[in-house]
Amino acid sequence: MELLGIALAVLVGVALLLRWRRPVWYWLSFGVALAMLRVVFRYAAVMEACHLTMPASRMRRMLARWAGKPVPPQRVPRLLWIRPTRTGVRLRIRLWPGQDAFEFAAASDRLRHSFAVHQVTSREIKPGVIEITLTGYDVLKRVQMPATPERGLLKIPLALVEDGSVHYRDYREVPHSVTVGATQSGKSVTQRTVIKELAAQDVALVGIDCKKIELGPFARRFSALADNPDDAVELLEALIARMDGIYDVIRREQRISADTLDGEIAANIWDLPEHLRPVPIVVTIDEIAELALSVKKNDPRRERIVKALVRLAQLGRAAGIFLDIYGQRFGSELGDGITMLRAQLTGRMVHRVNDESTAKMAFGDISPHAVFAATQISNNRRGMAVVGYSTGEWVRIRTPHTTMRQAVSACNRHAHLTPDLPELARFRPLVDLAPIEAPAVAEAA
Repeated sequence: MELLGIALAVLVGVALLLRWRRPVWYWLSFGVALAMLRVVFRYAAVMEACHLTMPASRMRRMLARWAGKPVPPQRVPRLLWIRPTRTGVRLRIRLWPGQDAFEFAAASDRLRHSFAVHQVTSREIKPGVIEITLTGYDVLKRVQMPATPERGLLKIPLALVEDGSVHYRDYREVPHSVTVGATQSGKSVTQRTVIKELAAQDVALVGIDCKKIELGPFARRFSALADNPDDAVELLEALIARMDGIYDVIRREQRISADTLDGEIAANIWDLPEHLRPVPIVVTIDEIAELALSVKKNDPRRERIVKALVRLAQLGRAAGIFLDIYGQRFGSELGDGITMLRAQLTGRMVHRVNDESTAKMAFGDISPHAVFAATQISNNRRGMAVVGYSTGEWVRIRTPHTTMRQAVSACNRHAHLTPDLPELARFRPLVDLAPIEAPAVAEAA
């Protein structure tokens, strides 16, 4: 018995140590089994306590009255299956008639306490079926991206979602985005992660950085770079000229006739033959306020900048031109045209903000719950953000910490992929294009 007690004490000690220092290991070794046992044995009681059950059918109640028997108990939603994951447990549940997915979403906090897990999220799979994800530990405390996440042209892994899944930045699905956040909130880390991932792809990177310190280190991988408003307006207008030329190519290739198949009608660059398809361009604007603000009233340069940005946001997707805009604020105080520009930016990401109005600028027309979530991000969670979708849904994410050195090394390593764009040639950074070799590491004596 003494040996059994010692072994049990050691096992408990190891479990507590793993839970403190290595939550992933603890979950895979102990936590997932305990969580599944809690779900299996507590499921019916939890559903009833959280008011997620339905009364028995009218026929059953009528038969019970006729037979003089007790009223049939409440019906519990059917648990179709339960599956463990790397970060939690997933439940697939079939609803009874009269139930909806919103009831489970509203009860997520009660379910979290009942099942003793860190986070509970739910989503509708199809009418009458929902999936509940129980997250066993705080996956955003130490962000560990999967070793081999999915990648594709213009689709990059950007961050980890609070339920343990990967958040992707897919430019073909969400062509334009805006990222808002206060100083030291993690915007620069997100920007470095995006550039680091795109550097290895066959895309052209174009940057506008009026602060002159954020995008300059990545110049070897940029096809064009502007560091002042005068160059920025000319660069944006050059992009519009390139966009118009691409539309001319698409129009020549359409060749619509009665016998042309629907799949052969070109409507964007992805419908063009590969030898005619232009390289896609990702435009990164580091601080939108430096372009949109002006001390002069009716400043013609500012009007040209905003007009060019609105045109690129409205028409750039089909021509393969995508916008990533970063800033501390993105509201109407930046002047005329900003609201119109913001309406064209489908992707919305908000890091920690200093006031509620800043979050409302991004999420006010999407979801008030996303606004509240953005204001709850603490100062010690740099890189954490809230992403909102036009459907009203939102999730919390956190970007892995990418240092400036890591992003610069990726840009230097893939500098040979930088395409030459004739329309933007005069904006090409003047850097040494010779390949850079990694510094030799001195051997230990």
